[in-house]
Amino acid sequence: MGQSDVVIPTPAPLDSIIADVDLSSYDDEQVKLMEEMCIVLDRDDNRIGAGSKKDCHLMKNILAHNLLHRAFSVFLFSADGTKLLLQQRATEKITFPDAWTNTCCSHPLNTADELVEKDNLGVRTAAQRKLFHELGIEAKDVPLDDFHFLTRIHYLAPSDETWGEHEIDYILFMRPQHKELIDMNPSPNEVRDVKWVTQEELRVLLDQGVTKDSGIIVTPWFKLICDNFLFKWWDTMLAKGGVDKVADEEEVKKIYRL
Repeated sequence: MGQSDVVIPTPAPLDSIIADVDLSSYDDEQVKLMEEMCIVLDRDDNRIGAGSKKDCHLMKNILAHNLLHRAFSVFLFSADGTKLLLQQRATEKITFPDAWTNTCCSHPLNTADELVEKDNLGVRTAAQRKLFHELGIEAKDVPLDDFHFLTRIHYLAPSDETWGEHEIDYILFMRPQHKELIDMNPSPNEVRDVKWVTQEELRVLLDQGVTKDSGIIVTPWFKLICDNFLFKWWDTMLAKGGVDKVADEEEVKKIYRL
């Protein structure tokens, strides 16, 4: 089935999800994004419906209804593979503000082009869209075919008493070759800061993230990926000479419960 042939299934009823919160104190742009429709899943990554970004990120819904949605995390490297692009989430963000994290992390939407599951096309399409929205990286610089899917992780993490994440997160590697460090123009409403880091510099940042009074916050999904996978994958990429050689046949099939 081609991308244009995809029919969006009728969302499963989510009538029991009644938790709500007043958003009037939050940034207007970020509040608007809370209306986007995420893909709601069972624990095996099968789509069972759709829910607003707000509903999917309220801890009351996550804990009371086990509400789970699809997500992705992009890791974008320098051309030589020695540096990874990180972003610090903007202060305006409703979840995990000011936290350092991987290049781009967000959600495919419940739309025809982002629901395509064959070859993870929907997730890759969403990743390309959000790299432009958050970091101003042009689609021509991050072609869909250059995203390499490695595995999925299933995790739950609170941001505060109100908000949190419960996701099956698709891990995507990319290493553009046309320029040593890719051009970008970050949106200040999405991204407070960016930095390119080596493995050693990333380890220092991660240590600071768990050090009291360091002033450094690291997102929980990024820490989980770093603690369990990232440095092994990064070493494999450098040793084998390409991002396309990182994926492991068994890991690609798995959903890791972390």
